[in-house]
Amino acid sequence: MERESMEYDVVIVGAGPSGLAAACKLRQLSQESGNEISVCVVEKGSEVGAHIVSGAVFEPKALNELFPDWKELGAPLNTEVKRDDIYLLKNDTKQIKVPNFFTPKTMHNDGNYIISLGNLCRWLAERAEELGVEIFPGFAAAEVVYHEDGSVKGIATGDMGIGMDGQQKDSYMPGMELHAKYTLFCEGCRGSLGKELIEKFSLDEGKEPQHYGIGIKEIWEIPAEQHEQGLVVHTAGWPLAEHGAAGGSFLYHIEDNQVALGLITDLSYSNPWLSPFEEFQRYKHHPVVKQYLSGGKRISYGARAITKGGLQSQPKMHFAGGLLLGDDAGTLNFAKIKGSHTAMKSGMIGAEVVFKAVTADRANDDLVEFAAAYAGSWAHKELHTQRNFGPAQHKWGNLIGSAYAFIDINIFNGTLPWTLNDPKPDYAQLKPAEDFAEITYPKPDGKLSFDRLSSVFLSNTNHEEDQPCHLKLKDASIPLGVNMPTFAEPAQRYCPAGVYEVLEDANGDAKFQINAQNCVHCKTCDIKDPSQNITWVTPEGTGGPNYPNM
Repeated sequence: MERESMEYDVVIVGAGPSGLAAACKLRQLSQESGNEISVCVVEKGSEVGAHIVSGAVFEPKALNELFPDWKELGAPLNTEVKRDDIYLLKNDTKQIKVPNFFTPKTMHNDGNYIISLGNLCRWLAERAEELGVEIFPGFAAAEVVYHEDGSVKGIATGDMGIGMDGQQKDSYMPGMELHAKYTLFCEGCRGSLGKELIEKFSLDEGKEPQHYGIGIKEIWEIPAEQHEQGLVVHTAGWPLAEHGAAGGSFLYHIEDNQVALGLITDLSYSNPWLSPFEEFQRYKHHPVVKQYLSGGKRISYGARAITKGGLQSQPKMHFAGGLLLGDDAGTLNFAKIKGSHTAMKSGMIGAEVVFKAVTADRANDDLVEFAAAYAGSWAHKELHTQRNFGPAQHKWGNLIGSAYAFIDINIFNGTLPWTLNDPKPDYAQLKPAEDFAEITYPKPDGKLSFDRLSSVFLSNTNHEEDQPCHLKLKDASIPLGVNMPTFAEPAQRYCPAGVYEVLEDANGDAKFQINAQNCVHCKTCDIKDPSQNITWVTPEGTGGPNYPNM
């Protein structure tokens, strides 16, 4: 069956903060000028927000520009930050509280809000539809469509009803092509189409490799007497530092006696026995955290990779026929542990550039003017000011790296005349398993700590079982032939959803098993596999987690 096609002026891939901000801005400009342009957004989740995971402390700078009356419009920013507590955890029982004066000013959250980013995206989607944007949830953008000259023509959604054997089932429906004058790719961290575009157009030429973390998050209901709405708690050090890894945690007191908490593990770690999921379970037993969770109930679980390389790793964001925006291009400010505001701003800048091109009857051009517009924005200035935070953490660890950041950011305001380098990709940091003692993690107690499968259950993850596996191995022999003898096959541990297992078959031989049904779409396997043998592609639309308010 031939694929049908639809024509739009602008197609946007991904209903996250950058994509929705771009959609809203395009239609605002259209209405203000009287120049009608058509905009559609495709989203692989079952609904807008279903795949969104973030802490999240939200800086409203971009939202103030996009919707100055957001309070009157009922944006779900309900909890203003009241206090910041920052701790260095020395071990599993001891900690040092860091005076606010000695923390990088990027960690101060005056005027910010603790939110559900998923709920904010749902609200932005409502505004977009009111402005005339067409939004199609449940349709995964599975393929980039190109013109004969190599410029981007649009995207194709994935075929539905393909069996695990690759054959068409009775329910088969071919995907649809969405053609546009310009296509904006806003898939979030490690977008599968963004990865293809970066390679095809050499967008990362002359750049350092992108760097990542894996964020694992839960939401808890806690006793009222342990709750302090508006309190923000960050920690560094234990448990990750015990195994030579870097990262940090967050615990945010939101409304309704709930807290959002999580651990971000830098994917630059070298010990293949380390499990970010198990480290998160250990973290919850520390007295600083346990004091809030004891007697509470876990109600949500999720995980997602984040980009944290900063400007040094940010690819060129324009190419013939489209733009790469938000965390698809790595706009997150790791020094702030925030990226929604910069992602939104990149989307808004992209919308302004594209709108001018479309109304000037241009199509499929390389929008080189985007680079200057982005470079002149506050988002780029912010990322430039704080460009050395991540590399300093990688070079010198949390303690010395944070001390450097204090001097760089608080005293010199990011004007020191050098840029630190971080040239080794995260997957290449992994060392042989024989160099380390195997880590024995404590069993979950079912009160504060839990296993993977009960956690995945809380993410409401589901995939149509009879479909091709969306976790592709370039070489099926590598997991057991290379990764197992050298790295004790780390996919068993870095995946936060129990997707990868090494089992014994009926003959007692090792078998590498992929439980694709469990996948929460975090993309960690695509990033951290030491052989770069795993490629994450989109499963059928609506598949994956269904987060209510992450």
